[in-house]
Amino acid sequence: MTIRVAINHRTTYKFDRPVSMSPHTVRLRPAPHSRTPIHSYSFKIKPEEHFINWQQDAFGNYLARLVFPEKCTEFEVDVEVIADMTVINPFDFFVEEYAETFPFEYDKQVKKELLPYLEKLEGDRLFNQFLASVNIKKRPINDFMVELNQKVQQKIEYLVRMEPGVQTPEETLEKAKGSCRDSAWLLVQLLRHLSLAARFASGYLVQLKPDEKSLDGPSGAEEDFTDLHAWCEVFLPGAGWVGLDPTSGLFASEGHIPLACTPHTVSAAPIVGATDKCEVEFDFSN
Repeated sequence: MTIRVAINHRTTYKFDRPVSMSPHTVRLRPAPHSRTPIHSYSFKIKPEEHFINWQQDAFGNYLARLVFPEKCTEFEVDVEVIADMTVINPFDFFVEEYAETFPFEYDKQVKKELLPYLEKLEGDRLFNQFLASVNIKKRPINDFMVELNQKVQQKIEYLVRMEPGVQTPEETLEKAKGSCRDSAWLLVQLLRHLSLAARFASGYLVQLKPDEKSLDGPSGAEEDFTDLHAWCEVFLPGAGWVGLDPTSGLFASEGHIPLACTPHTVSAAPIVGATDKCEVEFDFSN
């Protein structure tokens, strides 16, 4: 039986004075390629005096462009997503014969189309050391991806980091700690240095409390939970984009609802915009 869930995500900024707001870009609508069925979607904005244009970026993600004609003292984005948690087997995909074993070379035309997802940052000392420790012997592509994803998960301790931006792969390895977006960006760069096209994914993670505790191994979430999350997607010929979550060391499944998938983290930021100089009270709930 499919479980239907409702996600309510509210982000609020309260300003200490009336401010002018630049046009804002919001990426908080489930992406067209979401494998989790989306039953309905609601998007509400304060102040009520605003103009909205829905667009799709160069990568197919939905984005809302907001224009505010008047000064305001509050900006609020209220999103509701109702989704069906239909169970997804993350390994249920077909791979072209030439890509079944790692390493492989993309077809010439496919590689040309994937160029933005193959762009590499120059590796520093710790990154190059970690890259050199990756087992690159010939083996099934699934085995390789499982091993690399878990290698990052075991190396980087997860933490909640409220500071803006994403750490460089070198920073993440130096600290051996990072948020989900830091681990995801590290994995993206590792895959690209191994000649696999990868992209950064930003979205919602939904974890439901199990009806019964596991008899062996972890039981999962103690309570129903959802939050903004980040992971990585790698392109496999035949299968398309396959999600890897280095925070958990698992493949992405029905609980991963992508909002924006892009070659670089900057293009996936949930809310982008500017205001006049002011003091701000920030609050969010999910």
